[in-house]
Amino acid sequence: MTLLWIPLLSLLGSIISSMTGKLTRNQSTGLTMLMPIIALLMTISLAPAVFSGEVIRRTISWIPLLGIDIAFRLDGLALLFVFMILGIGILVIFYARYYLSSKDSMPKLYAYLMLFMTAMLGIVMSNNIIQLWFFWELTSISSFLLISYWWHKAEARKGAIMALAITGGGGLALLAGLLLLGNIVGSYNLDIILESKDIIQAHAWYEVTLILVLLGAFTKSAQFPFHFWLPHAMAAPTPVSAYLHSATMVKAGIFLLARFYPALAGTDLWFILVSLTGLTTLLFGAYVALFKHDLKGLLAYSTISHLGLITLLLGLDTQLAAVAAIFHIINHATFKASLFMATGIIDHETGTRDMRKLNGMWRFMPYTATLAMVAAAAMAGVPLLNGFLSKEMFFAETLHQQLLGSMSWLIPVLATVAGALAVAYSARFIHDVFFNGDPIDLPRQPSEPPRYMRVPIEILVALCLVVGIFPNFIVDDILKAASFAVIGGYVPEFKVALWHGFNLPLLMSAIAVTGGVLLYTQRRYLYQYHASLPNLDAKKAFDSSIYVVTKWCQRKICAIENGSLQRYLILMFVVVLFFAGWPLFEMSQLGGQKQLTPIDVHNAIGASLLMIGAISTVIWYRTRMISLLMISVVGLMVSVAFTRFSAPDLALTQLTVEVVTIVLLMLALFFLPQRSPKESSSIRVLRDLGISAGLGIVVSSICYALITRPLESISDFFLANAKTGGGGTNVVNVILVDFRGFDTLGEICVLGIAALGISKLLVNLPLIMPSHDSEGRPWAKERYPILLASISQSLLPLALMVSFYIFLRGHNLPGGGFIAGLVTAIAFILQYIAHGSNWIAERLTINYRKIIASGIIIALFTGVGSWFFGRPFMTTWFDYFDIPFIGEIELASALIFDVGVYFTVVGATLMILASLGQLTTNAPKEGVKI
Repeated sequence: MTLLWIPLLSLLGSIISSMTGKLTRNQSTGLTMLMPIIALLMTISLAPAVFSGEVIRRTISWIPLLGIDIAFRLDGLALLFVFMILGIGILVIFYARYYLSSKDSMPKLYAYLMLFMTAMLGIVMSNNIIQLWFFWELTSISSFLLISYWWHKAEARKGAIMALAITGGGGLALLAGLLLLGNIVGSYNLDIILESKDIIQAHAWYEVTLILVLLGAFTKSAQFPFHFWLPHAMAAPTPVSAYLHSATMVKAGIFLLARFYPALAGTDLWFILVSLTGLTTLLFGAYVALFKHDLKGLLAYSTISHLGLITLLLGLDTQLAAVAAIFHIINHATFKASLFMATGIIDHETGTRDMRKLNGMWRFMPYTATLAMVAAAAMAGVPLLNGFLSKEMFFAETLHQQLLGSMSWLIPVLATVAGALAVAYSARFIHDVFFNGDPIDLPRQPSEPPRYMRVPIEILVALCLVVGIFPNFIVDDILKAASFAVIGGYVPEFKVALWHGFNLPLLMSAIAVTGGVLLYTQRRYLYQYHASLPNLDAKKAFDSSIYVVTKWCQRKICAIENGSLQRYLILMFVVVLFFAGWPLFEMSQLGGQKQLTPIDVHNAIGASLLMIGAISTVIWYRTRMISLLMISVVGLMVSVAFTRFSAPDLALTQLTVEVVTIVLLMLALFFLPQRSPKESSSIRVLRDLGISAGLGIVVSSICYALITRPLESISDFFLANAKTGGGGTNVVNVILVDFRGFDTLGEICVLGIAALGISKLLVNLPLIMPSHDSEGRPWAKERYPILLASISQSLLPLALMVSFYIFLRGHNLPGGGFIAGLVTAIAFILQYIAHGSNWIAERLTINYRKIIASGIIIALFTGVGSWFFGRPFMTTWFDYFDIPFIGEIELASALIFDVGVYFTVVGATLMILASLGQLTTNAPKEGVKI
């Protein structure tokens, strides 16, 4: 259970932090940090088991038939990322307390950060790939909220949209790839997938699956050519950049590559796509970073470059390359997060991030400058720092590959060039900001930040030093455990050490350092060359692409969606007619061997009334009141038909829905002309008759073919299991609250959303209230007849009692929460009709939004409660109890779920009614709380 609490605590922290608006900054920060600290301590307690080779799992059954469970696992790779997510997350939260101004909403930022933390924990700990994808998309949504935190800035809004578009598109590709992967293996369980390498790579869909999964990984980790969203995401506050774009979000794509490495790697296609993408990203990011004047821009492109380095390592055909990739993930997270925080301090204290103005900061903030320079040296790969060790491993592994055949020597050469560029942009970061003369036109006089603002940087820089000097003591266990999870089988012998003697990787490092210093000192020539290149603005290209796509979609939508409901119905019916009618021509015989039931007088009369009502609705559709009466006859006869064929639950539901619908439609008709003008020409009438006749022929033919053939129905299963599995003899109700309770939960959510939508649409709707009918006769002065008012008040308690009775008996006899809710709604509708909104508002102060929300929450928590008993979501629990003075009685958890359904139905129906009713009265809008 401890494993499940790690992401749950993070989610709880998001909820808690959103409610700290009235607390002080210290109190808000402390409460927010509490949950991830507890989660981190839980993770630490699980670490020894993972280090010993154990994989900790926790699974809660959800939809077993589809292979979808709520499943978490903690192996070495997941443990590494959980440590980074929680550890750096705690430091970022603490840092943000000093970074944010008093005008910024601290609870909002903390809530978004904790939500993102939850999503990342879900990704790295998921043992079900569909669940993994859910959290993957949650990172895109939460990062959108974080990037657009300063929503009043145009660049923040545009950067958030760009990030969401690119990573969201990659997420759709990833979903397709994961579905194919699950199909190939026959399971969505990650454990099974990771053990099915041979099955996956031998399948015909392997290439397509691999490309789709890589698209998801490359877009999230900002690999070329999907890199351009990351620099524009730097419009977010610096704590967000330090967390999302250096240590966590962009690492999600890297995690995905490492997670599926045992199942998808090992083929030529993997090595070619992953290696060349990583190499291109490594060089491109390093080159562009050298020319960025914005501090965060330089760090953004350096992040892109380092992500390319890790991707290249995962694409090389050696096990030690995978180990080096894992090691550099750790190192990059520490020095890049500290660099972003140092940049935030510089921006916070000077008011700018422009390196052309930031000169000589060493004199004003020597302590911060020292920390930043150490972190930048780690980024450059200077000895005695962690970046040097993983860079040495990287150089060594580029020497042991055959990626380009006889031209494979290019890989170590290009890797050395990338190393030189890294030294050059790191040197520029150090020299241009902290030395290089005096500052120029700074908005504020620089000084050291508050003491505790530097604490997170000090911790991270200390890690850079300690790992660089004592690597085996600090990271040996976690590195071996994570590498074992990636490579599988066994981890090759390796030694992380500061000194390996004079060898080729050391020579490559020396060349990189020397070349980097030379590049920086002679940068004016490189700048002149770069200025001669065409200026490619990714943001403009993205905006232009979005504009073109949007305009194209608008043209197509306008061509199809022209506002004609008749046209939409025709298109839909023609498609149905084609796809449903075509197979009938291929049938040799329409009728089957089964004999038809003889038609009796009652059935004939009912069918005749049903047809007469339908035809009359069509004939008199221009006279709205008559057509409404005719359509009500159709609804009534459908209800009678349900009763005739032993479906009393459906009959009651249909009848109550019909009453509610007719009343609401009559309220709407009050504002419409009593007669509709003739709109269809004779040709259109003929066309519509032809389509409707064809559809009627096809549907009746299908019905005839079905009823004359033996049909195996799933109803036998429900009849056999309703009592034993759901504890009720009313099979329909048991299906709604147990077997298909998840569907019912979705339906009441849709009902609540529809009610809210209708209410909002009708607020302040400018309608002219008619004063007379179509023939000029004025409406009756007595709007609320006393006889109807008296009868309605007498019927209200009786109707509520009937509703309560129908509700209680619903699990074993016809009834239930939905029907009871409609009966209650009808009783209140009668009060509205008899007395009006003013009278109701004075006596019934109900907030219908809260009723709807309460209903959905009750239904949801009833389903969640099943988990605490080890049962799937929405599983009904029931037992028999002997209650004094009453006797033995059955109690089922489905009754509580039905309460939620009841509240939602009552709240939604009355909200719609109150919204329509307020349009027909002069009562103030706040009279009834809707």
